Amino acid sequence: MEPGSDDFLPPPECPVFEPSWAEFRDPLGYIAKIRPIAEKSGICKIRPPADWQPPFAVEVDNFRFTPRIQRLNELEAQTRVKLNYLDQIAKFWEIQGSSLKIPNVERRILDLYSLSKIVVEEGGYEAICKDRRWARVAQRLNYPPGKNIGSLLRSHYERIVYPYEMYQSGANLVQCNTRPFDNEEKDKEYKPHSIPLRQSVQPSKFNSYGRRAKRLQPDPEPTEEDIEKNPELKKLQIYGAGPKMMGLGLMAKDKTLRKKELLCSLPDKEGPDCPPTVVVKEESGGDMKVEPASPKTYLESKEELSHSPEPCTKMTMRLRRNHSNAQFIESYVCRMCSRGDEDDKLLLCDGCDDNYHIFCLLPPLPEIPKGVWRCPKCVMAECKRPPEAFGFEQATREYTLQSFGEMADSFKADYFNMPVHMVPTELVEKEFWRLVNSIEEDVTVEYGADIHSKEFGSGFPVSDSKRHLTPEEEEYATSGWNLNVMPVLEQSVLCHINADISGMKVPWLYVGMVFSAFCWHIEDHWSYSINYLHWGEPKTWYGVPSLAAEHLEEVMKKLTPELFDSQPDLLHQLVTLMNPNTLMSHGVPVVRTNQCAGEFVITFPRAYHSGFNQGYNFAEAVNFCTADWLPAGRQCIEHYRRLRRYCVFSHEELICKMAACPEKLDLNLAAAVHKEMFIMVQEERRLRKALLEKGITEAEREAFELLPDDERQCIKCKTTCFLSALACYDCPDGLVCLSHINDLCKCSSSRQYLRYRYTLDELPAMLHKLKVRAESFDTWANKVRVALEVEDGRKRSLEELRALESEARERRFPSSELLQRLKNCLSEAEACVSRALGLVSGQEAGPHRVADVQMTLAELRAFLDQMSNLPCAMHQIGDVRGVLEQVEAYQAEVCEALASLPPSPALLQALLERGRQLGVEVPEAQELQQQVEQARWLDEVKRTLAPPARRGTLAVMRGLLLAGASVAPSPAVDKARAELQELLTIAERWEEKAHLCLEARQKHPPATLEAIIYEAENIPVHLPNIQALKEALAKARAWIADVDEIQNGDHYPCLDDLEGLVAVGRDLPVGLEELRQLELQVLTAHSWREKASKTFLKKNSCYTLLEVLCPCADAGSDSTKRSRWMEKELGLYKSDTELLGLSAQDLRDPGSVIVAFKEGEQKEKEGILRLRRANSAKPSPLAALTSAASASSLCVCGQVPAGAGALRCDLCQDWFHGRCVSVPRLLNSLRPSPPSSPLLAWWEWDTKFLCPLCMRSRRPRLETILALLVALQRLPVRLPEGEALQCLTERAISWQGRARQALASEDVSALMGRLTDLRQRLQAEPRSPEPPILLPSAPASDPLREGSGKDMPKAQGLENGDSVTSPEKVAAGEGSGKRDLELLSSLLPQLTGPVLELPEATRAPLEELMLEGDLLEVTLDENHSIWQLLQAGRPPDLQRVCTLLELEKAERHGSRGRGRALERRRRRKVDRGGEGDDPAREELEPKRVRSSGPEAEEAQEEEELEEETGAEGPPQPLPATGSPSTRENQNGLESAPGASSGPSAPFSTLTPRLPVPCPQQPPQQQS
Repeated sequence: MEPGSDDFLPPPECPVFEPSWAEFRDPLGYIAKIRPIAEKSGICKIRPPADWQPPFAVEVDNFRFTPRIQRLNELEAQTRVKLNYLDQIAKFWEIQGSSLKIPNVERRILDLYSLSKIVVEEGGYEAICKDRRWARVAQRLNYPPGKNIGSLLRSHYERIVYPYEMYQSGANLVQCNTRPFDNEEKDKEYKPHSIPLRQSVQPSKFNSYGRRAKRLQPDPEPTEEDIEKNPELKKLQIYGAGPKMMGLGLMAKDKTLRKKELLCSLPDKEGPDCPPTVVVKEESGGDMKVEPASPKTYLESKEELSHSPEPCTKMTMRLRRNHSNAQFIESYVCRMCSRGDEDDKLLLCDGCDDNYHIFCLLPPLPEIPKGVWRCPKCVMAECKRPPEAFGFEQATREYTLQSFGEMADSFKADYFNMPVHMVPTELVEKEFWRLVNSIEEDVTVEYGADIHSKEFGSGFPVSDSKRHLTPEEEEYATSGWNLNVMPVLEQSVLCHINADISGMKVPWLYVGMVFSAFCWHIEDHWSYSINYLHWGEPKTWYGVPSLAAEHLEEVMKKLTPELFDSQPDLLHQLVTLMNPNTLMSHGVPVVRTNQCAGEFVITFPRAYHSGFNQGYNFAEAVNFCTADWLPAGRQCIEHYRRLRRYCVFSHEELICKMAACPEKLDLNLAAAVHKEMFIMVQEERRLRKALLEKGITEAEREAFELLPDDERQCIKCKTTCFLSALACYDCPDGLVCLSHINDLCKCSSSRQYLRYRYTLDELPAMLHKLKVRAESFDTWANKVRVALEVEDGRKRSLEELRALESEARERRFPSSELLQRLKNCLSEAEACVSRALGLVSGQEAGPHRVADVQMTLAELRAFLDQMSNLPCAMHQIGDVRGVLEQVEAYQAEVCEALASLPPSPALLQALLERGRQLGVEVPEAQELQQQVEQARWLDEVKRTLAPPARRGTLAVMRGLLLAGASVAPSPAVDKARAELQELLTIAERWEEKAHLCLEARQKHPPATLEAIIYEAENIPVHLPNIQALKEALAKARAWIADVDEIQNGDHYPCLDDLEGLVAVGRDLPVGLEELRQLELQVLTAHSWREKASKTFLKKNSCYTLLEVLCPCADAGSDSTKRSRWMEKELGLYKSDTELLGLSAQDLRDPGSVIVAFKEGEQKEKEGILRLRRANSAKPSPLAALTSAASASSLCVCGQVPAGAGALRCDLCQDWFHGRCVSVPRLLNSLRPSPPSSPLLAWWEWDTKFLCPLCMRSRRPRLETILALLVALQRLPVRLPEGEALQCLTERAISWQGRARQALASEDVSALMGRLTDLRQRLQAEPRSPEPPILLPSAPASDPLREGSGKDMPKAQGLENGDSVTSPEKVAAGEGSGKRDLELLSSLLPQLTGPVLELPEATRAPLEELMLEGDLLEVTLDENHSIWQLLQAGRPPDLQRVCTLLELEKAERHGSRGRGRALERRRRRKVDRGGEGDDPAREELEPKRVRSSGPEAEEAQEEEELEEETGAEGPPQPLPATGSPSTRENQNGLESAPGASSGPSAPFSTLTPRLPVPCPQQPPQQQS
């Protein structure tokens, strides 16, 4: 048995070649190079260079093809034989009226073919039964022993196979020994292979595919009704690769027999045509001849029978006697016994109408069978009919590449149940051969094979006029590896064939899917083939070398003789496979390979190859022929002649066409053609001589190349004739080649004549031209050999050698060893000439020669020998000899100079220069160079270390040491190097020590550095770090001198000077004791300045501390003042001293600062007066007729204030939006009055407003400023801010004295008394049941109590001392504030005034004092008192009060949400474990905020910042009116313990007494 699929062993791999780019450029040359190795395997694989990737040029959208259908188990030869056998035996039993069901033995299908074959090999049925050897049969069928399988096999054999074998042997035909088809008849019917129909033999109409599957399962037999209803059952005739029997259809067994008999017995009725009567005649020799009674032949009768609507039913003789035909009745005799009696037991054959008694048959029949019955003779004839040629069917569906790929990938993924790219190639290979060898499994695939690239387009780019190619495509379109180009390359034979032979000169395309296969075959005319896989999954190949081709054919014929009996050229049909393991087991060498995308596979002449596809892919293949193919091509024609196979082209025509133009042939090709032409001419002479001997003398010339191939084919061997052919005048339809002159016709030789292309005289002339072309190379080679070997003793000139090389190029001689030697000789000679010219010209140039690599003396001598040995005459050899003589003379002088001790440096240098000019280096030149270098280096060391010389650097010392290392050693050199090394080591040690001093964190005192520098001075080397240390020490001494000078001066040093000294001292790498003291002084000064800034400057103030402390000299210019304020808001204005007009140097002089301050005061006062006058002239935005266009005032926001909500500054008289600035809050300055009080002290309400441009700072109290001055006195540093603060304090104290003097005057005291009486009267009035009326708070002191703030009551606490912490209390407080605002609004109509009459003499001084007091950046109680007096002397400003109330209402409405957010923020702080702010302060903080805009948030952040800095009481901003209500400590330096910084209590807690001052500050100061 053959090995199973599981035992499939892959054959060894074929050779794989990877050419370099140089090799890859010559395709046919490279193939010829690898042929000795690859030809031994039959096939080989070539991997192109990695970057050779041709683009895919097929138009994918237009590419449509119809594939072939391949049934895998019909491809394999042995499997097909088994299937054919099953078809035959199934046909036999169907003829007998039974259907074949193949039994199962040991759970596998019984192989009937192998069973029959083994029985025959074991001696036949009788012998096996006699010797009881059925167990051995079971063993050979690979069944396990001991299960009585032999008896089972015997029963199956007897029941199924034995009757068929009896009929096959003719044992049941006693007198009949017919031979329906002899060999000659078979050969006549067989049509040899023709190229256009390659692989396209049309299959039979009736397919055995489903029929075979049906035999393997015990399905119930169909009835006639089933057959009629199901058209598929009608098709189930006979399936298989063998013959398809017509007329042997399925039918119901005896279901409608009686009806059919009645129909057949009635002559009037139309019924099925019965076959004609067959008369059996006996001739001499006892043979029986079958002749049909009708003119139709037997086969035609059979065909007619097969096309009848239904088969004729069997009739007994009794029914047939009623027939009216007399001749029909006369034939009713038994063909065995020749009697006609017992007609009720006489059977009529449905095939030939012969009659047989049922008891005369072997074996005899017990009764007349029902249904169709065939006689033994017909059964034998049917079963022995030759099968039809096997071929592939064409699919019915047309595919595109995309649809075919989807189908192929889906099939493979479903079959293997995994993604297509994950299926191993080894698994696919084993499964393929398992399916191919299986008779049980039927797998069908489709293969798009032999698709013509002329019609569908090649996968490679092609240069034609159809489309424009890119440069990249053009490169691949002309490449020799392009399969459209390779067959027509100059070295290829096929380029001499004009016709485009599809598949040979024009590529074919192949679109494969998994398991689609190409069967064992060799190429047409045994040519080469090349296959390129454009893309897709691999293609698996198997190959057999040409030496084993006949062996493969013998093995396949031996194993499957049945196939080759019916198809002698079966292997030329590309339809038959055989397992490689089977071939290898019979000694056939087989190799394999997997061809991946982008790889070539080449098959060599007469190398059988086959294979299959691993999956969806696209390949392209073509044939090509080289010169070495010509002998194989001639042998192939002889092989075709024996097989009677058609040729693709005429080999003789190809040879003659190449011989006609020998000059166009490649030299190797010309030599090969000459050899083939010579053999062909000799054979033609012999054949024409035989023709003359036969007596044929007539001849005529014929241009065979102009005839179609089918008109010049030999009718005997099908060879295409070209040189000559034999024809007949009487039989013009045919001709024969001269090898078959006896097979033309039976006509007389005189009627036959020779048709020839060339005479026997013309052929030698063509042969001679070929010889001249082929031998021209030999002539040329002889000349070259004589020239190179100097055989005649004469050296050729360079021009003669160049002429020989040019001749080889012009005549296209092939690359050979001799040509390469000639080229090498020319190259060497030209290089020698060039080198000699360079040597001589360099000597002539002398000292101006270009520096290049010098030639040594030995090289010069070798060069001279090389020129002498060349087979070429060169006149430059004399010049080279002259140079050699000069160099030898120079060498003698050098030796003499070196021998004299001590050598003279000047002489040595001169000799060295002469040697360089010669251009040739002598051996002594190295020693000469060493002596010169030693002297030069020692001289340089002396100059460097000489005492008067300038000190060298460390780099110079290291360079000398490095140069000394390359100098040849000597005692003097070694001593100098040791001294240098010691000096360098010491210098580097001191340099490192200095570096550590410069970089160390712990700085060393000056004394330590002086000691280091003093010791390093003795080293005669320039040390950079020592020098840097020396410079740093000098800077330190100068710094100490500067510090002493400043400290010992007349005044305290300025802070800027100290800061500069500290910065310089920190950068010095020297430890300075004075630096720490200076740093402490600077730190103290910065601390004082920071505390002063916190006291004066608002949060995020746009002014510096010095600007706030100095008077505003440009107060009179509103535009300048405003632009400066805007610039500072944007961070664009930075000068501290510009307003005072002082330079940085002037600030160092206290006198200059005081003078400038005094001048600034006067300028400030004059400027503010001018500004007041200018602003007073501006129209009021509150007037009804005033519009934004007519108003000239601008708010800080840059827009014109207009309409309600505008406020006028009490100092500069300019207008501003109330929402853009900080304004006073009425509720914080009022207390509830008794309900009975009907009047309001409106002059005490806090309605004074100063704009941000006039109120630049927090305006701390005078006591706070004095504390700062005390701290300033303790500073040993002068600050410009300190001196400005002293001036400001003096100015404030001066103003305070004047104010007190004015308030103490008699008139003013009387006015103050009146106001006091008025308060008392209001206080004494009884209460009324009316709601509480809010009254303004009284000032903190009266004129009689010019307090300094010490006796001033503190701010009232919250009611009952509780903290408002809950959101409910916050909401309650907000509600109360809203009611208070409504009450204030309702009392506005009751306000009347003025309550005092101020004479002009009293008012003017007070207003002037008020103006000067508002310019001070200090809070004084006198300022507030003066403001109240002035207010009482005027009518109440109801418009301003309304504006302030409206702004406060809007603010409180917006602060409600901020209160809740504040509570959430406090809770988050508590949750994080941090120290929360005071709850009461957090509760009331929204009420202290001046506005709902950014100013409110700014004030809140400012208070939080002050609490975080640790101040016990943050500096409270003072009201614009100078209210004394904030006596809390404003300075963090001297904070009074227990001073409250909290807000004022709600109105419900305030006392009704009017004189009680309000402790709450106006919020406008916190902006």
